[in-house]
Amino acid sequence: MVYSVNIGNFQVSHVHEQTREFDLATRFFSGLTLEMVNFAQQILEPGSLTTDNRLILSMHSFAVRTGRFNVLIDTCCGDHKDRRFRPDFHQRTTGYLGVLAKAGLRPEDIDYVMCTHLHWDHVGWNTQLVNGSWVPTFPNAKYIISRMEYEHWRQVAESGVVNNNTLAFEDSVSPVVRADKALLVENDYELDSGIWLQPCPGHTPGNYVINLQSDGRKALISGDVIHHKLQLLYPEILCNVDDDKEQGSRSRLQLLHQCIDTNAMLLPAHFPGCPFGTIKKENGGGFRFVPIS
Repeated sequence: MVYSVNIGNFQVSHVHEQTREFDLATRFFSGLTLEMVNFAQQILEPGSLTTDNRLILSMHSFAVRTGRFNVLIDTCCGDHKDRRFRPDFHQRTTGYLGVLAKAGLRPEDIDYVMCTHLHWDHVGWNTQLVNGSWVPTFPNAKYIISRMEYEHWRQVAESGVVNNNTLAFEDSVSPVVRADKALLVENDYELDSGIWLQPCPGHTPGNYVINLQSDGRKALISGDVIHHKLQLLYPEILCNVDDDKEQGSRSRLQLLHQCIDTNAMLLPAHFPGCPFGTIKKENGGGFRFVPIS
């Protein structure tokens, strides 16, 4: 199913690649106890956690039609990628381009690809395998990448570290740069009227979120500032995959309050089901994601 919503004159579609069981919640988050997870099992919607307390995460992109440009935000895991450190995601084949087609877009229709950060599960469809080589999937697009983020991962890759993120840098980022398709920008870059970046560090050094604004409506595309609704229920927990956990927590709280203060819709990267919603403050100190019907 392709979910869509209008942000003023912008049309935003959800392009779903896959939904997978992930890590144990208590392993993924610091400060999260089994008692807290058991309570969350009663509160959160079905499909948020497995019965053995693993996170259920969606991998999806957002396609934004502004009227001038077609913009694709974060490109999931990709096909045929070497992700040996996550066997469930290694050398997979998905129907992603078919879902993009259901949203009414072909790869050649995309004008810009925006990468909120360069982790392996957000850049996979930047490239595809053609005759044994990785080539940009979206031939007419420029890929908007934080200069700070790019330099960070370039240095990590050149240091000899081998993990899924450096493998992704080699097969999903470097080929875009070599093809002269990358646009390395500062983290407050404005693509066009009503679509601009906002620095939101913590998960990675050059992580950014994307602001959309049209005809009085606002939305924030949050990337991995928020992974799971547990982080709304328990805003005090820290995320173990954040580069800087404390900064990640500060950025997350700031973003949630920004959504409330500006009446902006939140579009998270990994929530299963409808990924368009508003943020409400709960009396106990937490937050709640309310999907748009």
